[in-house]
Amino acid sequence: MAVDPDKLNAFMGKFVGDLGAGMHAALAVMGDRLGLYKAMAAAGPQTSSELAKKTGTSERYLREWLNAMAAGGYVSYDGAGNKYFLNDEQAFTLADETSPAYLPGAFQVISAVFASAPKIADAFKSGSGVGWHEHHPDLFVGTERFFRPNYAANLVTNWIPALEGIEAKLKKGGKIADVGCGHGSSSILMAQAYPNSEVVGFDYHPASIETAKERARGAGVGNRTRFEVASAKSFAGQGYDLVTFFDCLHDMGDPAGAAKHVHQSLAQDGSWMVVEPMAGDTVESNLNPVGRVFYSASTMICCPASKAQEVGLALGAQAGEKRLTEVIKSGGFKHVRRAAETPFNLILEARR
Repeated sequence: MAVDPDKLNAFMGKFVGDLGAGMHAALAVMGDRLGLYKAMAAAGPQTSSELAKKTGTSERYLREWLNAMAAGGYVSYDGAGNKYFLNDEQAFTLADETSPAYLPGAFQVISAVFASAPKIADAFKSGSGVGWHEHHPDLFVGTERFFRPNYAANLVTNWIPALEGIEAKLKKGGKIADVGCGHGSSSILMAQAYPNSEVVGFDYHPASIETAKERARGAGVGNRTRFEVASAKSFAGQGYDLVTFFDCLHDMGDPAGAAKHVHQSLAQDGSWMVVEPMAGDTVESNLNPVGRVFYSASTMICCPASKAQEVGLALGAQAGEKRLTEVIKSGGFKHVRRAAETPFNLILEARR
């Protein structure tokens, strides 16, 4: 074995960064749950004692947390006054839940992944699946908190307007099926934007459907939305002007079967909007920081979820546009195009 010292040192430097990031994730979850980021954003520079008093936490624990956050660049530190604060960018991403770049939900997903690691390790050996519903509840909550800001920033301003003639129909009064709706964020956003339209959210996970109903009532759209427990191959209704799948097609055991059911449920001139993680069509094109996140999530969440269902195709979160298009067309769709994109999302429109 001929080890190159320079390459070894570079790799060890990468490891130190990853080790710090792994430890940091647990601290970020605690900071979010204890309201530390929001308390910092609301008050400006503070000493650890001042922040501890404001948040009802132990100063000694808090000081160590603050120093870890400052070392990681998530908190700013003023050595002259021995005070800690969030700069505008840190506050925008860590303390403002309406921000399109709000981050704490992602760390909550990471905490759920660690909780599920023993189950996934067993699945590696058996080849069996681990259903979405079998994960720690932090996964359901964290996923909704992480995805919601991006949907709020793009769904009704960019993605739906990019579809062929759909926005006009929804403004006038159309029918929407939001499949795999989870806690209902996307359904609620569409109900708020298109008050003349009927929005029905479907998810196979009963607990998520109950949460979606509560969220819709809280948002004041409970009378214009409906949520039902159903799979992507069995959801009810016909003549939908728009069917949406947000970051869930690749999680399904039989995505081709789901595509066929969507094809049958759409109006003749309706559209199926499929929002998926951004990915290239080759492994090489996905060997980058974004691909690392999605391949990791796919290993721990997406592929196990698919393999827990019938067929168990396990497309994975980095399936890519070409493979996704093949699956969609296998359900009977003739036309599939990329309607929009973000650095993290691929938005496809499928039509008859």
